[in-house]
Amino acid sequence: MRHSVRIAHAQADAAVQTPYPTTHHEQDHDMAITAGPNARAEQTTELSIQNRTLEMHLLQENLARAHMQERLQEAEDQRLALRAMRVAKLRRKAERASLRARKVLATAVL
Repeated sequence: MRHSVRIAHAQADAAVQTPYPTTHHEQDHDMAITAGPNARAEQTTELSIQNRTLEMHLLQENLARAHMQERLQEAEDQRLALRAMRVAKLRRKAERASLRARKVLATAVL
């Protein structure tokens, strides 16, 4: 990428404000590097490029975290579904045993 295009991208990225991190993990990694008031344009550009690189790295971490949360939720849903199936199976078994006991009791009374 040409240097002038990189500078334009870096300046555009610097103009955009990033929202405050929403989670504690993001706050730990919010290491935005800023230039002082008397910094040269090249320094500011380089720092902006570093910030953009850091943001891209954090984007990948956030994506991985979201993916893991989704997988954990799927596993929890699967456990709940299996538990519900076991409960239904045990309920049917208990109903059949109750019916058998009633039949035995009915035949013993007659």
